[in-house]
Amino acid sequence: MRVIACGIWYDAVMRNDLVDAVLARLGVERPSCDLAGLRSVYAAWCGAVPFDNTLKLIHSAEALPGPLPGSTADAFFDAWLEHRTGGTCWAGNGALHELLSELGFHVERALATMLSSPDARAVNHGSVFVTIDGVRWIADASILSGDPIPVVKPERDGASQALPRLEWHGDQPAVIWRALSAPDGFPCVIRRIGAEWGEWDRLHQATAAWSPFNYQLTTRLMRGGETIGVAKGQRFVFRTDGSLDASPVEGEERTRFLVEELGISESIAARVPRDRAVPSRP
Repeated sequence: MRVIACGIWYDAVMRNDLVDAVLARLGVERPSCDLAGLRSVYAAWCGAVPFDNTLKLIHSAEALPGPLPGSTADAFFDAWLEHRTGGTCWAGNGALHELLSELGFHVERALATMLSSPDARAVNHGSVFVTIDGVRWIADASILSGDPIPVVKPERDGASQALPRLEWHGDQPAVIWRALSAPDGFPCVIRRIGAEWGEWDRLHQATAAWSPFNYQLTTRLMRGGETIGVAKGQRFVFRTDGSLDASPVEGEERTRFLVEELGISESIAARVPRDRAVPSRP
């Protein structure tokens, strides 16, 4: 279907009913295709759409057939509207890309490497870039920075800036962000901008064979400027003053966190399997 937004005709990539339903759930009006519009949508996303692997854990543990959860924007948003689930990077950023595209933004898929080790080179993360007035902005559905990050050369030493922030690894931009496993900063290096959906989907489906997110619950969401989540069997909070609180969470307490703090439906939270040891990469 051909539709028009912000004065531009393009091919629709989401069901029309979903766009309005998603905006309504996010609590934002249909935005203008400028920085203010992007900021409004992305800030709402960061506070309402979790990075989480609940559906992926269920898919793996129950050996469900078919493509991975959230493989299309329609599938992702149908699940989010019904169960308040999000997804891992390929699903979440894939859906955010399609939503922003539907709203008329100039948006691109980007392939990146989360530097789990200094010598990591393989692509293991998908992100979203939006170009406005000649400047690219990173709006990542996994990192959940709250505000889009401009891809510009820093005017001062990046190490003195708060996280998340942009740094440069040679000629490649990198988002330095906080994870429970790396509270002082963890680089996500952008390898290439402009991936097509077919390549994106192949990278996503390949994670069915092995991914750390196939074995242990990992979640992340912004709440009032703080980042809350679960990783490695611990509930964590990155507070607005930069401090980190973390404590073990398991059993009923873990299920309660999913339902009461992330808003995930009880029917999904009850099916999330217990954490398993992550095997070595094949």
